[in-house]
Amino acid sequence: MDNQPLIPVILAGGKGERFWPLSRRHHPKQFLCLDGSGRSLLQSTTDRLLDLVGDWQHLWVITSAPLADGVREQLPDLPKANLLIEPMGRDTAPAVAWASMEISRRFGNERVVGFFPADHWIGDWEKFQLTLAAATELAIARGAIATLGVAPTYPAIGYGYIEQGESLGIFRGIATYKVNRFTEKPTRDIAESFLSNGRFSWNSGIFVFQLRTILNELRIHTPDLMTQLELHGVSSYPDLPKVSIDYALMEKTSHACVIPASFGWDDLGDWNALERLLKEDNPNVELAKHLGLDTHGTILYASDKEELIVTIGLEDTVIVRDGKVTLIVRKDRTQEIKHILHGLHADPQYHHWL
Repeated sequence: MDNQPLIPVILAGGKGERFWPLSRRHHPKQFLCLDGSGRSLLQSTTDRLLDLVGDWQHLWVITSAPLADGVREQLPDLPKANLLIEPMGRDTAPAVAWASMEISRRFGNERVVGFFPADHWIGDWEKFQLTLAAATELAIARGAIATLGVAPTYPAIGYGYIEQGESLGIFRGIATYKVNRFTEKPTRDIAESFLSNGRFSWNSGIFVFQLRTILNELRIHTPDLMTQLELHGVSSYPDLPKVSIDYALMEKTSHACVIPASFGWDDLGDWNALERLLKEDNPNVELAKHLGLDTHGTILYASDKEELIVTIGLEDTVIVRDGKVTLIVRKDRTQEIKHILHGLHADPQYHHWL
């Protein structure tokens, strides 16, 4: 029995639709490099976690069947047995449940596991690792299902929020709390009140827990899901509910705890994230060859760096060129890209653009 304290699992089955047209059905956001580093979001997430655990044997990835080859291509050193392939996407609750069961079979119920979305940006790796160490100790000492909460810097309406309740003490110099409540994507007025309150964090979607805790809580709060998985394994997926771990478990369990963190975080949810990530003193974010006149606050991206984008008199706009597709959208309406994709899905003549 080895002494590795934390087993990380990367959730790599997302579609990343709000980064369309660069993010496509078989090449979604987690496979993209968005910061010019040469490493995709999935590879950067893997780099962080390998630095934490030290070897590939303790790192797992769960993804959907259409994306499995892409994961193997990007992570050729990942052991075959550590790649869990869902036959279809069923959101995060089935993914967490199935992965937890498989890891428990190999390592036992006492192990601590962390689940990490594949498409996040983390600023301070050292502080990130310290926060995970605190979450690991909290999970063992208090039977906590710990979520990392990010200190909000603006009244975001696209994130979930966590209100901290009673204190659970200090771990590794970091304060920890029971969760009082979750609020999903509030209105701007409510988000502003959360920001001024001081007790609210953004929900990062990163969870840390002992396997025995999560499996017991899932059996209590999602008995049908767990019965299907325990009886039939992955073959039960077509019959499983499509439900997030937040809704299926975190909003119901008494074990939910939050660790407010300040390691620099962004979930890179849509094209506007590039401005937060890359903009310095320039009037625009340019990942393309660009000639502009009176153009400010604009995000420009071209897959072919030899293409030229010319703009005149634009403000607060996103322009993306990928192959034969061009997207032009106001920055305050990037969330509506999903509506366009629904239209593409509805008409077979457009399916090749998905």
